[in-house]
Amino acid sequence: MTVKRKNKKRQYWKLGFAIIIDLADLTIGRYLGMGMIFDVLAVFVAYLLFGKKGLLAVWEMLLPADTIDGFVPTFTLLALSDQPQFALKAK
Repeated sequence: MTVKRKNKKRQYWKLGFAIIIDLADLTIGRYLGMGMIFDVLAVFVAYLLFGKKGLLAVWEMLLPADTIDGFVPTFTLLALSDQPQFALKAK
């Protein structure tokens, strides 16, 4: 298996994991108190998966009511931005 193919497979795994985390945020975030705990853990996981770019998930902790952030798929958007076909290329 070539490096390029291995990298592509890893990107798809990241995307699948990101979708699962976003679905969990949508469901678990509804319970009182669990939303903030989940958001703190999610920022840590986002940093591990996406590096400094993963710190963008901190915005979910800014909304204490957890009503809106569950409907915005932050992890999925981060995973899609990490895909090489969507990356911005310098001219």
